[in-house]
Amino acid sequence: MSQPDWPLWEVFLRSKGGLSHRHVGSVHAPDGELAVRHARDVYTRRMEGVSLWVVRSADIVASDPDQAGPMFAPAEDKVYRHPTFYQIPDGVKHI
Repeated sequence: MSQPDWPLWEVFLRSKGGLSHRHVGSVHAPDGELAVRHARDVYTRRMEGVSLWVVRSADIVASDPDQAGPMFAPAEDKVYRHPTFYQIPDGVKHI
């Protein structure tokens, strides 16, 4: 029996104690709704997740790690983006 030619989806899971989603693996599915269901069945068997994202692998565009220097060099001249000039209140978390 042959497998349907379904696209590959990347799965991102946010755990109960987590602040952000992290990549946990991939699933094959014909559409996003079924991809979420497959991801739930495969990656949340122990009730560890509170949220799932699925993204079609073909739709992901990424920078090349070998070009990190030229890619991120312009950020070095924007010191105002770094919180070194601001007072952060003690009660603020996760910065």
